[in-house]
Amino acid sequence: MTTPTHVTIIGAGLGGLTLARVLHVHGIPATVYEAEASPTARSQGGMLDIHDDNGQLALKAADLLDEFRGLVLEGRQSLRVLGRDGDVLHDRPDDGTGGRPEVQRGELRQVLLDSLPAETVRWGYKVSRTRALGEGRHEVTFADGSTVETSLLVGADGAWSRVRPLLSTATPEYTGASVVETYLLDADTRHPAAVTTVGGGSLLALAPGKGILAHREKGGTLHIYVSLARPQDWFAAIHFTDAAAATARIAREFDGWAPELTALITDADTTPVLRPLNTLPLEHRWGRVPGVTLIGDAAHLALPSGEGGANLAMLDGAELAQALAARPDDTEAALTEYEQAMFPRSARAATGGSELHELMYGDNAPHSLIAMFAEHDRGRS
Repeated sequence: MTTPTHVTIIGAGLGGLTLARVLHVHGIPATVYEAEASPTARSQGGMLDIHDDNGQLALKAADLLDEFRGLVLEGRQSLRVLGRDGDVLHDRPDDGTGGRPEVQRGELRQVLLDSLPAETVRWGYKVSRTRALGEGRHEVTFADGSTVETSLLVGADGAWSRVRPLLSTATPEYTGASVVETYLLDADTRHPAAVTTVGGGSLLALAPGKGILAHREKGGTLHIYVSLARPQDWFAAIHFTDAAAATARIAREFDGWAPELTALITDADTTPVLRPLNTLPLEHRWGRVPGVTLIGDAAHLALPSGEGGANLAMLDGAELAQALAARPDDTEAALTEYEQAMFPRSARAATGGSELHELMYGDNAPHSLIAMFAEHDRGRS
């Protein structure tokens, strides 16, 4: 009987944990090394729409669909698009047929963590370097000087992956735009006007090169994302540690917009956080290197495509685990099978992300996006 190859996974995000869980379902041992000190070391971000054609398929493979359904926040698939004057240009209610129910990212991550055997995830292991040892084996060195050798290494470690250099010389490049992230807390009580503006789900207020986006989360929280097409030097001149000054500077880019929209920035309850948007090449791929592969943003960092980076990472993890389970005697064939399916899928998503970004922030925004929605609605009727 073949002894399953122990899989070493770098990164305990949704992709890495889905990989570990589906491997566990198939009786394949894995260890996940995560740089963060604990599961609660930082906020895990906001809402995620988990799609029926990728993220939910991954959760089905992980035998966690029931747990996922217990996390779903009803009504959050509604969407409205506003002009800079506050006029509603598009309003799509959540009728329960969208196929992309919303959950809190942190809660979904906890479901995955709880589904794994104790000690699967090793916390506080920040990778400093990786190197090939030959014959498909690799060594991972951590910041504390400890090392681990493995015959199957998977980089699930995001945009600035320390595993990627084993496979590819590509590095993320700045897209020319960044997102500034803030929150309005206890909004039902403290910011009722903002709740009315945002509605029950998502809000997009867009113009060429800029936008104010908001999402209604659990517990009355409004998560605000301000998108601006500016060079990195422009953002570097803003002192984000001075919350009031940074907020005021960002808000000035929306002078003349409806006050109910700019209030989503100026009334923020948290210090604004800068999130530069970086991408790998649209069709990033590599030749087969024995004993190592990538999933999620480590493999295909791209602009948001509507398909969701988390959804794609989870599907990567599930499909890689299923390929390994189907070929227990031929790991390299399993890795080849996984990559041959992942490469074109991720290229399509990356291309879609670039196209969606143009619709949202290009010269004809937001009307180009409204036209896309109208075409989609006609196709469904």
